[in-house]
Amino acid sequence: MSPTATVVRGLARLYPWEVEASDALTDSVRFAGTPCDAETVLRAGYGAGLICALVPVPLSTRGISPAFVLILSVTACLCGIHAIHSWPHLAAALRRTEALGETPTLVGRIVLRMGIQPSLEGAVRFAARSGEGPLARSLASHVERAKGAPHAGLLTFAEEWSVHFPALRRSTTLLATAQDAPAGERRRTLDRALSAILDGTRSRMAEFTAAIRAPTTALFAFGILVPLALIALVPAAPMAGVSLNVWSFVLVYNVVLPAGLVGASLWLLARRPVAFPPPKIDRTHPDLPDRLWLRAGVGPLAGAGAYAAVATVGPAYLSTVVAFGVGVGAALLAVYGPILEVRGRVRAVEANLTDALYVVGRQVAEGESVESAIALAADRVPDATGEVFAHAAGVQRRLHVGVEEAFLGDHGALRDVPSERVRGMAALLAIAGEEGRPAGRAIVSMADHLEELETVEAETKRALLGVTGTLEDTAAYFGPIVAGATVAMADVLTADGLGLADGFEGATTLAADELGVVVGVYLLAMAVVLTPLSYALRYGTDRALFGYHVGRTLVSSMCLFALTVGLLDALVLGPV
Repeated sequence: MSPTATVVRGLARLYPWEVEASDALTDSVRFAGTPCDAETVLRAGYGAGLICALVPVPLSTRGISPAFVLILSVTACLCGIHAIHSWPHLAAALRRTEALGETPTLVGRIVLRMGIQPSLEGAVRFAARSGEGPLARSLASHVERAKGAPHAGLLTFAEEWSVHFPALRRSTTLLATAQDAPAGERRRTLDRALSAILDGTRSRMAEFTAAIRAPTTALFAFGILVPLALIALVPAAPMAGVSLNVWSFVLVYNVVLPAGLVGASLWLLARRPVAFPPPKIDRTHPDLPDRLWLRAGVGPLAGAGAYAAVATVGPAYLSTVVAFGVGVGAALLAVYGPILEVRGRVRAVEANLTDALYVVGRQVAEGESVESAIALAADRVPDATGEVFAHAAGVQRRLHVGVEEAFLGDHGALRDVPSERVRGMAALLAIAGEEGRPAGRAIVSMADHLEELETVEAETKRALLGVTGTLEDTAAYFGPIVAGATVAMADVLTADGLGLADGFEGATTLAADELGVVVGVYLLAMAVVLTPLSYALRYGTDRALFGYHVGRTLVSSMCLFALTVGLLDALVLGPV
């Protein structure tokens, strides 16, 4: 049983009464692959609400008004219930978003297969068989249910998914029309089908990018800028007769603000129409170190070093929070760094794929065999892509096997390259090897279509980078520097002799060490929330990508925070 299922079932036991789940929740649970049924999730939400209601109770012993604690308990209860009940809907939305990112690739495989053999049923079956993920599995199920029916289940598949991606309906209609079109019209119809899905993707992402500018700006302003600015007013609070309690500060900066950032981030992600996730690298990949999780042992060592350095040089009151951030960050970098290195090699194989296909297509169109064209591409195409083709050519020569076995077999060139795009290319080259010269034009078209798809992905990520890049840079660099300067100035203003530490008419402010720790925890929350949001908007949800960049942000933010506070304290107050 997975840890998630264990937690959900444990929470569900706290609410043993009967419940009735809605159809929407049942569908989301089923699509997201949630390890529990909808009724269990529903009862788990109520159980989580009971636990959350008890969390604020200890604040009543810390000088917080009982009425306020009651309001917090009710709010926490409702938030806990809503979080668990919304979890399957969010998981389903994110999974659907990533599935729809494969739509251009799926349609492209159908188009290119029909360019080689103009059979819609064969092309649809090929696309379903050569793909992975929810979209390909959904197409396969429609194909099986539509045996012997016209259009091979393609139009029913489009009806199911066009609710979320309207361009799919037009594209599949054109594909169905292309089968019966004259030979001269078929090529143009297939090109229009692919253009329709690419244009739809480009249009949806452009609309999404424009729509999230205002919410992202609001998130940046009210979740980062305003809270950091208000910290500077903490030392002056006694002059206005305001008393500050550290627990109220903890509540706002370490509970409410992070929760608000998480809620806003999930709201943005749930509205992303499509995502282009990077290749998934399985932990069993042969290029990854054995027992990868043992590399996390670097974290405690790095944390201990950071603790000793900050405790010795100063500011000592930040040593614990800095050590925690650096230790966790170093552990994440050590574990996920090798995974991203392997992924980088997979991306390098994809980098020159269009050039390789163009070389193979031209040679096949001129009468060369696919096997000899692959060997020529190995000589002409540089870097990792050329190495893959050279490997495939060597396997063909030594083992006397076909194109598919040379690329996808047990000793094939793509055995350790988990890229659906490259594997789809190899499967189409195998079909082209059977068809001979007529397939050359289709392979060249494959290269053109792949280049168009790469252009759409690049445009989408570039546009989103302009919106999300500020969030990532603020969490990693600018936020820690601003927060460090603010905490240092608060240290100066509350220092003995400046008159603000004693209060005004009995009012009190926070000590510098309390303020520094609270702000440090807030910076940790920013790193853990804003960095995944930035990358998820651009690439979709990916654990390795999140882990590595969160680790990098934690290390940089904690080091910059401590360094800024220490330098300014030394400059203004003298050595700490």
